[in-house]
Amino acid sequence: MTSIAQDPEYLATASLDRLRETEYARLDLGGDAYLDYTGAGLYAESQLREHQALLATHVLGNPHSVSRASSATTSLVEGARRAVLDFFGAGDEYTAVFTANATGAIKLVAESFPFEPGGRLLLTTDNHNSINGIREFALGRGADVQYAPLTRPDLRLDRASLLAQLDAGPATHPRLFAFPAQSNFSGVRHPLDLVGEARRRGWSVLLDAAAFVPTHGLNLRDTRPDFVSVSFYKMFGYPTGVGCLLARRDALAALHRPWFSGGTVNFATVLGRHHILSPGEAGFEDGTLNFLDIPAVTIGLRYLQRVGQDVIRRRVMCLTGHLIAALLELRHDNGRPLVRLYGPASTEMRGGSVTMNCYDPEGRLLDYRRIEELASACGISLRTGCFCNPGAGEAAEGLTADEMRAAASEHAEMTLPRFVQVMLEQGTGKSAGAMRVSLGIASNAADVQRLVGFLGTLLDQTRLTLGDVTFDIESCRIIRDGA
Repeated sequence: MTSIAQDPEYLATASLDRLRETEYARLDLGGDAYLDYTGAGLYAESQLREHQALLATHVLGNPHSVSRASSATTSLVEGARRAVLDFFGAGDEYTAVFTANATGAIKLVAESFPFEPGGRLLLTTDNHNSINGIREFALGRGADVQYAPLTRPDLRLDRASLLAQLDAGPATHPRLFAFPAQSNFSGVRHPLDLVGEARRRGWSVLLDAAAFVPTHGLNLRDTRPDFVSVSFYKMFGYPTGVGCLLARRDALAALHRPWFSGGTVNFATVLGRHHILSPGEAGFEDGTLNFLDIPAVTIGLRYLQRVGQDVIRRRVMCLTGHLIAALLELRHDNGRPLVRLYGPASTEMRGGSVTMNCYDPEGRLLDYRRIEELASACGISLRTGCFCNPGAGEAAEGLTADEMRAAASEHAEMTLPRFVQVMLEQGTGKSAGAMRVSLGIASNAADVQRLVGFLGTLLDQTRLTLGDVTFDIESCRIIRDGA
């Protein structure tokens, strides 16, 4: 592990170490190893200062007017919209619809897409639940819903099967294909050329880019999906509460909104029971936008451009490679591995999310919830659960549809923690969740070394002994209760 700091790729990203000292000093001051960048990015101190200065020197009002204060707000919001489009190389072919989050962006497409009998929705088994939820709108309007499978153990899309599903059936009804550019479960990067493959076959395409764009550039002139969902706090930490739907203008025009609201209509009448929806993005931005925070998006994008996404990507992939190699070396005294990785055991076509479970010397699953508690006591922030991506987790563990249906029918109040407990009690070795560590802009070699050192203390522990230990925070070593 000491070789990370000597890796040429790591040395080439030394600017991020200086950035950590200035913009993210709170990490080392607080003794934090933050390893949940897929859950949320970290904001830089300069982002906050610049946004605070903007708010302190402007009088900003509700933009649904033409007053001086309203016009100032409108100018800042439209400036942010232009900054987003420029950042993603969108050109005039696209527009940007501001939403509360990436989920809100996806829901705009889901509720407005013209699903009908004979139409189709194709999802991938590897999808965030915000994408999985589209199926309820499709099924409710009589469309067919299918899932494209993943291969094991690398959890990549089965390309041949996917292309066969895209080819199946006539293109006589509206069809939507939705998939993630990068898995929020395994870190797998799915091929962006699938966008073109689907569109050439007459499909509309929704690309979930939330986990991808914090460390990878996305140029819409090259990729050309119909819709893209992004979350800004995942890109640069601040602000929360602002997401975006990037939409081709012709694709947006083909959507049919099921309602209207304040801010989305040019004209509405109660007595006449009629409304005229505003054109373009205005017809999809419900109510009053988060107009005080949207200018912070411009600030965040400028910051990310100054740092350089290529530098971030190189640092993240360097650390990811070393982390994977170190995890695979962790073995109990009897030679059995401590860690089982989900997804690729290399850095090829993957991002900086590394998902795993730990097993005792007899191959029995260690409860990831307990491991998270111990990691937290050691100052390490990671994430456990299914990460709102049940399909990838089910595929990783080889769970079957019958097992999932049986669990749901047996326990009316089934939750993920309860299902994990059922799996542990059955002794199947299967789990419906895992531990995920994810690297980002402020990650360094010390974070990776600290995580591997922590996991090393779990060697030769069993499920029973792990329940009775605590950590000495200073040394980050296991101690027995009462010792």
